[in-house]
Amino acid sequence: MSDFYKDVMTGLVFIVALLGFVSGEFIVSSTLFAIAAIISNVNATRKQEKNKAASMA
Repeated sequence: MSDFYKDVMTGLVFIVALLGFVSGEFIVSSTLFAIAAIISNVNATRKQEKNKAASMA
């Protein structure tokens, strides 16, 4: 998957979590918030490592 699609999917998970929180589904929304945070951090770390490796070459 390209970075754009990963960012879109992370955004969609976050939006669904917000909708779940508003509707009172606190356990589901907490889980979705956690998933969005983990995915976002993993993607950011991979991008940083990729840029670091490219700058060393």
